Amino acid sequence: MKRSNTKIAETEVKQTKTTLLICLVVAAAILAAVLVVKRPGNMKFGPAATDATPAAATSTPASPAHDLMHHEGDANNKVAFGPTVPNAAPPPKKAPAGMVWISGGEFSMGAQDPPGMDDVGMKATYDSRPVHRVYVDGFFMDRTDVTNAEFERFVKATGYVTVAERKPRAEDFPGAPPENLVAGSVVFSPPDHPVSLDNYFQWWSYVAGANWRHPQGPKSSIAGKGDYPVVHVAYEDAQAYAKWAGKRLPTEAEWEFAARGGLAGKPYVWGDDFRPHGKWMANTHEGQFPMKDTGADGYVGAAPVAQFPANGYGLYDMAGNVWQWTSDWYRPDYYKQLNAAGVARNPQGPESAYDPSEPGTQKKVHRGGSYLCTDQYCSRYMVGTRGKGETDTGTNHLGFRCVMIVPEKTATVAGHASSASGQ
Repeated sequence: MKRSNTKIAETEVKQTKTTLLICLVVAAAILAAVLVVKRPGNMKFGPAATDATPAAATSTPASPAHDLMHHEGDANNKVAFGPTVPNAAPPPKKAPAGMVWISGGEFSMGAQDPPGMDDVGMKATYDSRPVHRVYVDGFFMDRTDVTNAEFERFVKATGYVTVAERKPRAEDFPGAPPENLVAGSVVFSPPDHPVSLDNYFQWWSYVAGANWRHPQGPKSSIAGKGDYPVVHVAYEDAQAYAKWAGKRLPTEAEWEFAARGGLAGKPYVWGDDFRPHGKWMANTHEGQFPMKDTGADGYVGAAPVAQFPANGYGLYDMAGNVWQWTSDWYRPDYYKQLNAAGVARNPQGPESAYDPSEPGTQKKVHRGGSYLCTDQYCSRYMVGTRGKGETDTGTNHLGFRCVMIVPEKTATVAGHASSASGQ
């Protein structure tokens, strides 16, 4: 199983895990080397990420993905958002424990660059355009991200072993010394001094023994953190949990409809202003990135679920805290395809993944941003924007939540049981 790149901090790290493992022979003391990934047919360097793409850093030139999209002209960035038209039908039944009924309906999906910004700037939205109309049927959605406590119940019931806990196979990394084939995951490791934002290797490390039980590495623990979102989950890990719980992962369209909470055309899940009346609305990064998070919003790193106001549908943490998997394959031009079809009904994403910056990689869409998003480096906490990451990689700022489509029976559902407090 290869450990590919999860879109880490909105930039693409371009190095292979094989290279890392071999380099560890030369630099054996560097246990926290950056995760790198073997990609069949693609030996370019690049990290797993979702807090940035090459176009996300203000000093970084436009990426191939940007080139794919920007010739659309200003029209695709100026399309007016239409109103959200929710389905009028009442919920089919009482919501399962810890879930909220989302009525579905028609809405405008996507994002536009804020005034004064462009495709190369920190707030680039090239892959979130054009704004287009979408219809989704109703569904139940988890009120919060899946927590450590909930994921632990799943693991105890099934014996499941996550991707990060599995030892890399020698056949996947030819030439790597056996002693370097160790299980682990990618961890945010802030430097103790200011660094250039064009070298993300300076704040991301591959840590042996890092996984959902040990988010920062072997010496860390989730003891006493049952109400925190589970992290270091690869796509297949999230799918396995969802199947056990009688649920599934949301499509990107379902996720955005739910995140908007009935609002149309707003940049944030709560409205127009990042801090209305000076109030913190999400767990993001404050201070100088990546060196120091001041914790001005109350948290440094991940926060327990449901610590900030819910959106209009009663959902917590649809912006910030940790990224969330969706079931859609990633393509930067997918919205153009949907827009050409008129109102897209229950879109399931493109048939295959394609990222011009890393052809051949298998990436799914991430949504919501994380505690690493900052106005200095990342805008992906804006509700219509997108992240991306390879399906076999998790990090300590990536989690998930599930949806359920009007089940015939809910009494046997074993999964999400959070209340507003996350318990």
